[in-house]
Amino acid sequence: MSVPEHVITMEETLELARTIHADHPQLPLALRLMENTGVRKRHILRPIEETLKHPGFEQRNSVYEAEAKARVPAVIHRALEDAELRASDIDVIIYVSCTGFMMPSLTAWLINTMDFRSDTRQMPIAQLGCAAGGAAINRAHDFCSAYPDANALIVACEFCSLCYQPTDLGVGNLLSNGLFGDGIAAAVMRGKGGTGVELERNGSYLVPETVDWIAYDVRDTGFHFKLDKRVPGTMEPLAPALKQLAGQHGWDASDLDFYIIHAGGPRILDDLSKYLGVAPEAFRFSRATLTEYGNIASAVVLDALRRLFDEGGTPDSARGLLAGFGPGITAEMSLGRWTTSGSSPATARIASRGAPVTVTPNAFIDAFTDTEEPGRAG
Repeated sequence: MSVPEHVITMEETLELARTIHADHPQLPLALRLMENTGVRKRHILRPIEETLKHPGFEQRNSVYEAEAKARVPAVIHRALEDAELRASDIDVIIYVSCTGFMMPSLTAWLINTMDFRSDTRQMPIAQLGCAAGGAAINRAHDFCSAYPDANALIVACEFCSLCYQPTDLGVGNLLSNGLFGDGIAAAVMRGKGGTGVELERNGSYLVPETVDWIAYDVRDTGFHFKLDKRVPGTMEPLAPALKQLAGQHGWDASDLDFYIIHAGGPRILDDLSKYLGVAPEAFRFSRATLTEYGNIASAVVLDALRRLFDEGGTPDSARGLLAGFGPGITAEMSLGRWTTSGSSPATARIASRGAPVTVTPNAFIDAFTDTEEPGRAG
């Protein structure tokens, strides 16, 4: 996982809220909601003094573009190294981000500057928010299933701090100020070979009549985050969708070996534990991401998966579920087994969609060559 060098702790966040919004009638509620997120610290692009300023949407978007170009290539280089591939071996780049806008997408710039082939497919995903990490995995799965010799590169780049709106005083917006962080992740998915999660099935589900529960208001000042108070309760209708996908594959969603879940907040994970009937420990990777980085939008699922790799993976053929949740309310879900290079797991024979597709290990990495502890913001 790549995170910027500036850090703000929850204690600093709460103190800022008390100072900046001292007269807000719902400040106690906002503070309580922030404290209950379980976030200890977040990483942000710029020192907090600069983050709190709003120079205008145009300048913020210029910062987004400049920082993406400065930071993403290092993440990609390391992901390719760990996958033992070159840029020229990549057949599709799936770039996901909901915190800035570029047209053409950053994918075009990457192809021109990083030795990717000119016929590399481009698949930017901009409007699925936090669900986009799961969507990127699923679209890479689809692509590599259709082209079994192909390799896909996934990049998630989220600079949530650039969406801070100092004049937006809604409780949902105040909560987001203490929840979201910045981060970049990259992964390589191979149609053949590799060690990691061998995907077998994917699916999507949209909860009816919830399109305005998580949304952006796009104004002159940029993206204003909208968060409905009913969002934390969405696991009740989404858990059955996870169970259904697993059931279609002959699996029991309540009895899998690992779970890689988007950590929108602790209530999401607590409710999913309840409705799936699994122990809270099953979501330890997602909770660790939330605690250390906050909600880093589409990059959450990728970082939680990195933690599984860092733990040494699981035994061959261990079964798992990956899921990202976001605006819609949308769930992007996939099922797979852990496999190591050279093994012949059952998944290769019963894969429901073409050839086995493997997410390679160690593809979720630090973009910074400097390994020292990042400096504190503020």
